[in-house]
Amino acid sequence: MTALAHPEHLPDPEHDAGLLSPVRVGTPVEAAVCDRAWLQAMLDAEAALARAQARLGTLPSAAADAITAAARAERFDLREVALAARETANPVVALVAALTRAVAEKDPAAAEFVHRGSTSQDILDTGAMLVAARALTLVRADLARTADALGEFATRHRDTVMAGRTLTLHAVPTTFGLKAAGWRQLVLDAHRRLGEVAANGLPVSLGGAAGTLAGHLAYAALEHPGEHLDPGPHIDALIDAYATETGLARPPLPWHALRTPIADLAAGLAFATGALGKIAVDVQALARTEVGELAEPDVAGRGGSSAMPHKRNPVLSTLIRSAALQVPGLAAGLTQCLISEDERSAGAWHAEWLLLRECLRLAGGAAHTAAELAEGLVVHPERMRANLDLTGSAVVTERIAAVLSPALGRARAKALLGEAAGAAACTGRSLSEVLSADPEVTAHIRAECLTELLDPTAYTGAAGAMVDRAIGADRPVAGRASPYQ
Repeated sequence: MTALAHPEHLPDPEHDAGLLSPVRVGTPVEAAVCDRAWLQAMLDAEAALARAQARLGTLPSAAADAITAAARAERFDLREVALAARETANPVVALVAALTRAVAEKDPAAAEFVHRGSTSQDILDTGAMLVAARALTLVRADLARTADALGEFATRHRDTVMAGRTLTLHAVPTTFGLKAAGWRQLVLDAHRRLGEVAANGLPVSLGGAAGTLAGHLAYAALEHPGEHLDPGPHIDALIDAYATETGLARPPLPWHALRTPIADLAAGLAFATGALGKIAVDVQALARTEVGELAEPDVAGRGGSSAMPHKRNPVLSTLIRSAALQVPGLAAGLTQCLISEDERSAGAWHAEWLLLRECLRLAGGAAHTAAELAEGLVVHPERMRANLDLTGSAVVTERIAAVLSPALGRARAKALLGEAAGAAACTGRSLSEVLSADPEVTAHIRAECLTELLDPTAYTGAAGAMVDRAIGADRPVAGRASPYQ
């Protein structure tokens, strides 16, 4: 089993119970990125490195087995390791000392091989990639759930007409199916981007003290005295073995000060939460009392106000939006850490850790919440139609102008419809009445045709075809892989 497998760990409620971050409280990602999960990931990195070295014969297999057996987070005092990190600016130094003692209790000889040839950043960065890989598995599973649910809505409401809104006002008719298909496309884009990061962008970190891997070569030479050790092939074999043991990617170079993996991961998480945030703000707008076209799933006790008994607030979309507003800022901080001096940074690397964890758990919380929202979303087609009728046939003035343009010219046709819409609004008459009394219109459009042209439900353009294309292209069929794989 590779190091990507992980036990379930609960966060320490004393130090971070999630009081100020309800979007991720109780979600699967919370356990996957808590302090104990990071501790386990760093231990997994140490154990995997020992096994990789054993594969190459530069470390006894028995020592690798002893290190792996001892590398269990529950055996260590998390708080003690954390406090010791104040003296070394990172938690790995104290962890290595504790792991060495734990190994020595069972196999004193094996303790000599703990952390052999490596440096703190190798272990913390590899651990970070393991934590990210585990978290992304959860995030992408929830994104797939969300996309599935939105696909069902797109199909079911392919022809459910509603008002399209631009700059907050009624524009032209659209369909809820097309809106849901658009949401789904954003989620699929996020799923794909994070999948690319998970598959290729989470590498092991192995560079030694300053990125030359000299320590690993020195220890390897000790195990094979008198033999010529070709550095290139040996290092290639070691990194390949480490990647195999962890289930992570193989980097082209040590990346202690080349922070592409962190920047790419940050960008993917920012996009994912932004995509979910778009859905959240749309749901909030359409769930307003005076709009009432959508509603969040009705769960007893959810959405209550501390002051107003009648309220049922849109909690899920609010939580998602809160994460979507936070992650891009955190991701910008991670991108800023690309400005890393020398071969290892004094501060920029350290600044990444909390930012990365917060990005992961906010994105994970948002994705889990979005799946619940999408699967339980309530649609009110009758309200969509009623709201569409608020502006009468004004939402199809574009269509009438297009029909009149060949006869009147585009500019005159557009001006005529603008004047007619204004007159209808001022006098309280319907647009049909105003246009039926205009000789410029009646000279070119028969009355029965005008009635047909003014029907907003008949002016949804290619909405249905686009829904069919979007959903049909991605629906799994025999012999074709799912878009979520």
